Parts: sequence; C-alpha cells; structure tokens
Amino acid sequence: MTQSTQAEPTLRRRGPELGVALFLLALGGLVIWDSLRVGIGWADDGPQSGYFPFYIGCLLSASSAFTVVRTLLTWRAHEEEFATHDELASVMLMLFPLVIYIVCVVEIGLYLPSIVLIAFFMRRHGNYGWLRSLAVPLLTMALFYLIFERWFLVPLPKGPVEALLGL
Repeated sequence: MTQSTQAEPTLRRRGPELGVALFLLALGGLVIWDSLRVGIGWADDGPQSGYFPFYIGCLLSASSAFTVVRTLLTWRAHEEEFATHDELASVMLMLFPLVIYIVCVVEIGLYLPSIVLIAFFMRRHGNYGWLRSLAVPLLTMALFYLIFERWFLVPLPKGPVEALLGL
C-alpha cells in the first residue's frame, strides 16, 4: 500500500453526520414520547417527572432535525474527510475489546473483566510492564469494591469468581 493510498479518506463526513443526527432525532422523539406518558405539566408539588426531560427531548430533536436537513441540503458539498483507514483501525482496536468486556460483565460480573480490560489496555496500548499492568487494575477494583460495596452499600454486578471468594 502506498503512502498516498493510506492518506485517502475511507469515510466522508456526511454519512456519519447524517447517521448520528438521525439516531439523536429518534432518541429525542423517544424522550418526548416517554415524557408525555409520565406527564409534563405542573402538579401541586411542582413539575411532573416528565417536565424537564420533555424540553430536553425537544431541544435534542430540534437540533438533530436541523442537522439532518442541513446535511441533506448540502450533501454534495460535504466532501470533508471523517476518518482514514488507519484512524478507523485505531478505533476498532479499542472497540472490539470493549464489546467483549461488556459481554463478559453481563455474564461473569464487573470485577474480573475490568481487571483484564485495564491490564490489557495498559500492556497493549500503554506499553507498561507486567507488574504495573497487574497492580493497577487489582488496586482499582479493590478500591471500587471498598467504595461501592462497603461504604456506599451499592452492589456491583458479581459473577462466579466473586462467589468463590465470598464477596
């Protein structure tokens, strides 16, 4: 692959911009719909629970609709680069481990997947040694356990490893 091929944009700006704007428009619509469901008026004791989210949903929807219209009206003019192949590859190097992490948290709890993820990122992307790459996530998760589970009494997702340890 030549240097000029690597510098060519893989993705133009207009597609991601339109996709994100449509997603946020749908999200704003969902917020508005749910706010209407729970009430957006004033009760005897103040605003109903949907009052503030309703207006946030309206602002989100309006700004997203503006972006959708602007992007569609200037579709041919949007030739700016969004990302090159190398930049997208760098994002994927972060995305795939995070997806695996999320699946593992659901299946086996928060602590062990967090230790593995932090250690992986420290070794792979931070070029830290093994000692630091194991000490930091172990201490971090121990602090999470003490702060959330013991001090604030907020249980975090646990799995079979924590059950074996009696946590």
